[in-house]
Order: sequence, then C-alpha cells, then structure tokens
Amino acid sequence: MKIVLLGMNHRTAPVDVRERFAADEPGVLLRKLVDRPEIAEATLLSTCNRVEVVVATENSDAAKHVLYEFFARDLANGEGPAAGALEEVTYLRQGREAVEHVFRVASSIDSMVVGEPQILGQVKDAYREATEAGVAGPVLSRLFQRAFATAKRVKNETGIAQRPVSVARVAVDLAKQIFETLEDKSALLIGAGDMIEAALIALHDHGLGERKVANRTVANAEALAERFGGTAHGLDELDRLLPDSDIVLTCVGGDAPLLTRKRIKRSLSGRRGRPLFLIDIGVPRNVDPAVHELDNAYLYDLDDLQEVAAANVKERRRESERAERIVYEEREQFEGWMVALQAVPTIRNLRDRAESIRSGEIDRFAGRLRLEGGQNEVLEQLTRSIVNKLMHSPIARLRDETDREAGLIRLEEARRLFGLD
Repeated sequence: MKIVLLGMNHRTAPVDVRERFAADEPGVLLRKLVDRPEIAEATLLSTCNRVEVVVATENSDAAKHVLYEFFARDLANGEGPAAGALEEVTYLRQGREAVEHVFRVASSIDSMVVGEPQILGQVKDAYREATEAGVAGPVLSRLFQRAFATAKRVKNETGIAQRPVSVARVAVDLAKQIFETLEDKSALLIGAGDMIEAALIALHDHGLGERKVANRTVANAEALAERFGGTAHGLDELDRLLPDSDIVLTCVGGDAPLLTRKRIKRSLSGRRGRPLFLIDIGVPRNVDPAVHELDNAYLYDLDDLQEVAAANVKERRRESERAERIVYEEREQFEGWMVALQAVPTIRNLRDRAESIRSGEIDRFAGRLRLEGGQNEVLEQLTRSIVNKLMHSPIARLRDETDREAGLIRLEEARRLFGLD
C-alpha cells in the first residue's frame, strides 16, 4: 500500500483559484473517489489556505491520474483548469514525501503563519469526516494518528507557536506580558487601516474585553468597530477616552504627534497609578517620544516592534529546525510500520508455499512408504519441524529488517527468491 497526496495551497494557487475547489460535503466526494478501483482509502482537507487529498493505493501511478481527474471534475464541479494548467497550481507528493507533508501540515510548519494552532483542528476534522464516511482505513488511520502525535510533540518540545512575527501580533503579545490577561482590559485603537484591523484581530483572539476605535472619518471607525463588537469615535473624543483605556494602539496619518507628553500625562492622572501601554505604529510617529519619561507609561514604536519581530523570526527559524527533526523521526517510524505491514503478506505467502510443498510431497510418496498406525503422524511432525526450522531464519529476518527502502528491497528479493509471485 502506498500513500499519494495531491493538493494546492497559498503558495501555489491564488485565492480565486483555491475557492473554486472548496468542498462543502467532503464525505460525499470521498465516497465517490474510493468507489474507483485505484483508490483504497482517502481523506480531504479543505481550508481557506489549502485543499489536499490524501489517498492509500496499491498503484500510485494510476491513483495519480485519478486524483487529477477528481480535482478537475468533482472538486471543481467540472469547472477546474485543464490537466496541464492544474499541474501548475498543485503539488504531488508520494511515499515518504507525502507522509512528511501531512506531518508538517498538522504541526503547522507548512502554514502561512508558522505555529498557528487552527490547522491541527482542521486536520482532525478532515480525518473525522473521512472516518464517518467510511473511507479512512487502517493505513490512513495510522498516518493521521501519527500526524496528531507529531503535532503534539512539536507543540510540547519546541517554542514554534510562542513567538509572533507580525508587528500587530508582537504588539498584542507585549501587551499580554504587561497585563497578563486582556479579558478585563480596554483598548483604544486610533486609525482604521490594515494595521489597526490586524491588531483588532489579534486582540480579539486573545479575549480583549472592551474595544474602542477612533478615527478622523467616523464612518470608517464604525465599519471596523462593528465587525469586532466595539464602539466608534472621532478624534475629538480622545481626551475622554484615554483615561479609561489600558492599551492604546495608534496608526494614523499626521505631521505632528497626536498624543503629546502633556496629553498622556493628563490621562495618567485620571488612571490612579494604573499603567498605560502605548503602541505607536504610525509613520511619522503618533506619540511624542518624551512619553517614555512618564511613570506608568510604556511606549513602543514601530522600530521597537520590528526589532522584536525580527528576533522572533530568528527564534522561530531555530524552533522550526527542531520541529523538522521531530517530523523526520516520526516519518521514519511510520515508514517502518508501512514496511512491516507489507512484510505480513510476504511472510504468510512464504509459509503457505512451504506448507504446500511439504504436504504435496507427503501425498506423492505416501503410497510408496506404506506407513502404518502412528507412523503417518510422526512423518507429519518430522516434515513440519524441518520446514519450520528452514523457514525460521528468513522469516525472522523479514520481520526484523523492515527499515524503509532497504526493507522493501529485501521483501521484493524474498518474493523473487522463493517464487512467491
């Protein structure tokens, strides 16, 4: 049995292509796929960033053609690109490459944001749907169970998900370090552009309590605040909003600092010693650098955040290398299991072959030997003992030496040597 994977992701296909292959009812599609004689087992992972089909098959060449046809006809409802164009936006993995890819995806090493936790849940859902549809047999079940174990090891043994790399995520991570929890905190976001939106997403993911969006154009603030359950305000309300805000994140245009030292000092007096965390990602800067001098005011500008983000990228790269080693170890173990699985029919065939020869020869010579009474039973025991002792060493070697490619080669040699094919 071999494993084959065909897929597309954020690196190989733009979103307008990927969305054409999104699957609403994977179970129905998978049952249709497994009805094909070339496919024994199948799973389908469909997310906003990737669409991947993993199958177990006896004939990987035939399965490959079936998968391309499945993508173009069934997944895309007959509106997929032609075979040549489909190959340009997809990737094909077979054998150990397919196994490694599944492990890397489940461990979030292959994600757009390395270390993001959502993908493991999506992989588990894909496996569950395949199981409920009755199309995930022993091979894919073993594959995905090892993938989940690999993801757990990567999470527990590396820090790959602990260091954010985007400026917005870094800002929120720093806020968490200061306040420990954000659930009872209030954030004021000044501006309504992409950076503010990214920060709002990060704050929302960390369970921030109150969200206030202030902008020159109140309508833009309203559109953004509505999406995240916040309130919208104009910039003329800043003096009222600042004293009740624990986190202030600003990214708005302007020639002079919007938040002066005097304004922040006045706001701090109304906070009764509670710290104020300010994140300035505006260019030019929105917060007067002199705010650094104020007690209980913690100010980070874009240079500070980018420096932390760069350090995090370096650390994540180091952690990713550790994660890759874990994936390699788990892949080797899974491949050993696959080889051992393939050894089972060879050992059974070898025993059957030996027994067929033994019993055939006894039948052939029974008339000439003219055995009486218990002599037949003694002969049966004698010949079985000889066969078992002759077969013991090669069968033990086939069981023990199942190390990946070398083990597969020995299996093929054994089948040829003993005429099992």
